[in-house]
Amino acid sequence: MNFDDRELKVSFLSKEELQCPICESSFHREELLSGGGRLIAGDLTDELHRLYEPSAKYGDVYPLIYTATVCPECWFAAIDKDFFNIPEKMKEKILEEKEDRVKEAEKILPWVDFTRPRDLLEGAVSQYLVIRCYEYFPADFSPTIKQGIASLRTGWLFDKLHEKYPGNNYDWLAILFKKKALFFYREGIFKEQSGKESLSGIKNFGPDTDKNYAYEGALYLSALLQLKYGSRSDSEKRVQLLSEAKRTIAKIFGLGKSSKNKPGPLLEHARNLYDTINKELNETDD
Repeated sequence: MNFDDRELKVSFLSKEELQCPICESSFHREELLSGGGRLIAGDLTDELHRLYEPSAKYGDVYPLIYTATVCPECWFAAIDKDFFNIPEKMKEKILEEKEDRVKEAEKILPWVDFTRPRDLLEGAVSQYLVIRCYEYFPADFSPTIKQGIASLRTGWLFDKLHEKYPGNNYDWLAILFKKKALFFYREGIFKEQSGKESLSGIKNFGPDTDKNYAYEGALYLSALLQLKYGSRSDSEKRVQLLSEAKRTIAKIFGLGKSSKNKPGPLLEHARNLYDTINKELNETDD
């Protein structure tokens, strides 16, 4: 599909011409069109990922592939509000590392082109580039938790690529990036709690585009990802981490107490997570 397919298009190019703060090339950002039956909301997964049903008119639409702003020339990427706010002192380094950044991304998916309408391939690489480029941002931008969100989104997009094109190791890449998400979520929460990195630089924790599950959602995901993708090589360490996760979930969501003020879907998933962790811990005791 190209941008001139007016009747069936799902995205458009912004009228405003943007200038990359790194290489100064000009481009137009691709935006998702909403309405008209393009997005048909489906289930919410335990990873807080909103699934969408294919539209009879537009087919599959993936909102996540449009969430990163990417310069098509130097492949610098960030979420929209941060893209133009990169500190001046980092710009030279980012430009110097352009070739490395592009080569690293092309090792994952070598067929992407950010001058054409995005599909799942560009979407996955755009999220990878967000992970990569937040290495350049200082602590007041809350880069670590943003890397966690981007890692989880990358994993979801590789899930979808595996579903559509099995046999290309996309399932392996999905798990790899979800393990990265576990690392970044745990690290981001640790840095916040130890005062090394404030979370004030993030307004929307997502992790998907349909709802902001805030800090509670980040704590829930840290526990969930630990259960699903945490290492099993050291059973004692796993028990310790799952026990910590269980206590966090119980404390944050007030399980066993009144939870009237907690968001419904998140509370339901938290209860299920608590029960699943508890079951594994009890089996380990046996």
